[in-house]
Amino acid sequence: MKKLAFACAGLLGLALSHAALAAGAQQPTRAASSTGIDATSAAQLDKAVAGSWRSPENKARDMYRHPQQTLSFFGVRPDMTVIEIWPSGGWFTEILAPYLHDNGHYIGAVEAGSKSTAALQKKFSFAPAQYGNAKIMEFNHKAPVLGAPGSADRVLTFRNVHNWAADGSAEAMFKAMFAVLKPGGVLGVEDHRADAGKKLDDVVNSGYLPTDYVIKLATDAGFKLDAQSEINANPKDDHNHPKGVWTLPPSFDMGDTDKAKWQAIGESDRMTLRFVKPAAAK
Repeated sequence: MKKLAFACAGLLGLALSHAALAAGAQQPTRAASSTGIDATSAAQLDKAVAGSWRSPENKARDMYRHPQQTLSFFGVRPDMTVIEIWPSGGWFTEILAPYLHDNGHYIGAVEAGSKSTAALQKKFSFAPAQYGNAKIMEFNHKAPVLGAPGSADRVLTFRNVHNWAADGSAEAMFKAMFAVLKPGGVLGVEDHRADAGKKLDDVVNSGYLPTDYVIKLATDAGFKLDAQSEINANPKDDHNHPKGVWTLPPSFDMGDTDKAKWQAIGESDRMTLRFVKPAAAK
């Protein structure tokens, strides 16, 4: 984890730094113009994170997934059109769809023929006041089209790139995400992070990915890396587990074997990357 830098030295600065670290606060590795959100948006985001419609199980994972910090880092405002790729059970959907309900547009892009469509529809039906404007879009990730070109302000994908890397569809997915974003739009990527220096072939079956591999996927598709963050870093995770990342919570693929050990580590060490589609791009 990286310590926060303060302009003023002394005991006050040191105390603030330790307090921020204790709260899990992290800073991006470099600043950029699109960093963060305004105070009004931040208040609305806090309200969505605290929402009563969220499941207790999902709220319990906030300590690992850092939703306020992550979505703020990606610059998600409530008046945007946001596409979430493969929301699966809808962990971030429970926050994003209500946050965007009044002034923006939430689109959950799911795999055609998967169970995700029915699962999201069921979730939406339980809280129409929060999810009534949310949309679901089906697509084929082997030949992906994610909507009209240049129609989205943000495209977000959480813990999905390792699946695409494993089945050979990663390049096509990054090209599709580039195409659907507006010029100047942001792609936010979070995924399990391998040890520095590891090659894709060394780790692809573990769920972890080399950060430089993900960056190359994005830049080859036309994106520019805007910033990296340690928001979702976990220094307790040594990336070396019997069943890869699925050994850790919430999967616990080892069952009760050494479960206390995996629980003590917590969820995986993850990269959090922000990419921008250049303003001149079409």
